[in-house]
Amino acid sequence: MTYCVGLYLKDGLVMLSDTRTNAGIDNISVFSKMHIYEIPDERFLTVMTAGNLGVSQAVVNMLHEGIDTGERLETLYTVPSMFRAAQLVGEAVRRVYRTDGPTFEAQQIKFDVSILLGGQLRGRGMRLFQIYAAGNFIEATPDTPFLQIGETKYGKPILDRVLQYDTDPADGVKLVMVSMDSTLRSNLTVGLPIDLMVYRRDAMKAETRRRITESDPYYQIIHNGWSEALREAYRAIPRPNWIR
Repeated sequence: MTYCVGLYLKDGLVMLSDTRTNAGIDNISVFSKMHIYEIPDERFLTVMTAGNLGVSQAVVNMLHEGIDTGERLETLYTVPSMFRAAQLVGEAVRRVYRTDGPTFEAQQIKFDVSILLGGQLRGRGMRLFQIYAAGNFIEATPDTPFLQIGETKYGKPILDRVLQYDTDPADGVKLVMVSMDSTLRSNLTVGLPIDLMVYRRDAMKAETRRRITESDPYYQIIHNGWSEALREAYRAIPRPNWIR
């Protein structure tokens, strides 16, 4: 399992993913779930994956090598819009399913993959999509300014309570870090290090790309500060007056 979260904010995108992959308690590895597709001053796209590692790697490799549409070989470096990029990712998922799906079904293994795709092309709008295992997708909006994949439930409450479309990306980083730390605390299948990307609208390049480990000073501030803040909030709430 993994946890990835993307924020769609007025001023930019904030995207965060863990790196843990496990195939049993004695087979735990580190793989980056974040992939960048960039042409300076022309386009900047980020893909984050969750689910079966073999499936997600097959999809990512297909996006790198290109998909033959009958007219040309199309990649995330050639698509004319973010909407078309989401369609292409969905098509890559479906093609991997057509190749590997029957074998998965024969071995009673779930074909499991989900993807977050965020970015912008020069002259077009910044967008954030979530692509499902069927290849269909949804899009983040100002009313729903975040999307999650993987082990989502532990990190969702803080985003539901605090995040707004006009949240500054720097505050968005703080929120996704708290969201991730809550998930790390409650689910051992999600693990450090974590990968962070911050993109400012119309920049066509990342403002921040950072691999965060347990020793990272800001991670320690989040990890210790959030725990203490929750304890203080708990202690500040009065006991029910109907119990002695």
